Amino acid sequence: MKTTLCAVALVVALSLSAVAANTQKPVMANHLAGNPNAEIPQAVSSPTATPPSLCKPCLFYGGDLNPSDPNAAGMSDENTLLIVGGGSTYGAVEIPTGVTAQVFGIIVNVQADAAFDPQTATYDIRTGVVDGNGGTSIASGSGTTIVQATGRNFLGLNEYTIAVSWSTPITLPSGEYWFNLTPQCLNTLDGSCNVFRQFVSNTTQLTNNIHGAWQPTHEMFLNSTYFGLTFTNWCDSVIGFNRLQCDALSFGLRGTD
Repeated sequence: MKTTLCAVALVVALSLSAVAANTQKPVMANHLAGNPNAEIPQAVSSPTATPPSLCKPCLFYGGDLNPSDPNAAGMSDENTLLIVGGGSTYGAVEIPTGVTAQVFGIIVNVQADAAFDPQTATYDIRTGVVDGNGGTSIASGSGTTIVQATGRNFLGLNEYTIAVSWSTPITLPSGEYWFNLTPQCLNTLDGSCNVFRQFVSNTTQLTNNIHGAWQPTHEMFLNSTYFGLTFTNWCDSVIGFNRLQCDALSFGLRGTD
């Protein structure tokens, strides 16, 4: 347990150090205990919203990271050779009653300090996820990624949008689903994979969201053999992020309804 807490603390510390650099004021108490008076943004899609170009057609997009936001965080989402052997963060989407979605791809915004090697990612779609239980995987696999820089930098790392698609759309009737896309760096001949870090962005301001209201708050889970966590909610007592950090993940779905 001590090792687990130290490993999780490392991810939290990376987020806190970046926030401190942006705000120039103490923020640790706010991040670990939460700010009950903070206002939760409303997920209202703007007619001028511009999601990442890889989200096309864009069925859903949670919103952009704001690196200057004191509630911004980078959440473990990587499979590498050494630093983090496996950590996957899942974001939720609740497809409304009366809507049937055809999903043929997932995009996610991550911070990274080296090239993706190999340029692949695994994906997973689940139902019934609760704290400590991953529910049921209804679709999973891996594929070649398309990678585009967002132009943002956070945690001292550049941010990238990565996308994986599949040829036959997955039909999802109304209900709540959890999605993950985990990039890989597993080339033993590439020394950067030994120090490679990837963190999925969160978004608290929902900028450029598409159907952002479909993402329920406080429904982001970390599943990680490295951290010793089994589908642990990022807002629970083990990880302890504040509620705004757990509101929305910066990811999207390629598809139609």
